[in-house]
Amino acid sequence: MFYHVKELQYEAKVSRPDPEYAKKLQEVLGGQWGEISVMMQYLMQGFNVRANKKYRDLLLDIGTEEIAHVEILSTLIARLLDGTSLECLEGQENAYKTDPAVAAVLGGMNPQHAIVSGLGAMPSDSVGNRWTADYIISSGNLLADFRANLNAESQGRLQVARLYTISDDPLVKDTLSFLLARDTAHQNQWIEAIHELEQEAQDVVVPTTFPRECELQAVSYDFYNTSRGQADADGPWAQGVAPDGRGAFNYVSQPVPYGDKAKLSPAPKDVYDTPPSY
Repeated sequence: MFYHVKELQYEAKVSRPDPEYAKKLQEVLGGQWGEISVMMQYLMQGFNVRANKKYRDLLLDIGTEEIAHVEILSTLIARLLDGTSLECLEGQENAYKTDPAVAAVLGGMNPQHAIVSGLGAMPSDSVGNRWTADYIISSGNLLADFRANLNAESQGRLQVARLYTISDDPLVKDTLSFLLARDTAHQNQWIEAIHELEQEAQDVVVPTTFPRECELQAVSYDFYNTSRGQADADGPWAQGVAPDGRGAFNYVSQPVPYGDKAKLSPAPKDVYDTPPSY
């Protein structure tokens, strides 16, 4: 069961209404890397954990906290929209009529904040794309999932940092500083969980239980130079022992194809493909 605590996890105050910034803030609420995405991703991963209570608790604890972050941002967006109305759209409409190029650059208030949501936040990104479950990853393999979680927190923190930089509202910055700090915490937590899973499996390759004899091991550690001319082979991904400890990287400066030229049979006439030219 989930219980709603009426107090916000952290305050979401604004110095003054700013509908244009509310539009930008939608990205870290309902965008691909926003709080709705990580909330749903962690909760779905947690619900699907089958055997390990420790990792289930980790996922559900952080996922539940992300519900609080959704509420914080929704409240912040609503407060940034205070005092605005449909009349605020008149200036934007006039700008489009007089100079569409300028209007496109300047943007302005999201009309849907007034027309659709009644001055409230929406499950969408900063340009109006609706949030979709296609954004989330829940594979059942926790090592793969935790790496996806680390990426999600990294991308989300990057976007919040950019929004923090362009804001001139100290109260908004204060709220974003809290979210930035929690993203830092979650990145570190996912990294530690990844390291623990790698140690338990004694492997860094997903899936860890897949039999290695089923893969073409002769090419498991090759790094192919597919650039014209000599590529830079100084990176640790091109030489030295691989992270899994089972092989050494091999830099191949002039890779050769392993297969023949691809040649497909003509399609049946009733498919109406382009007739063959050979």
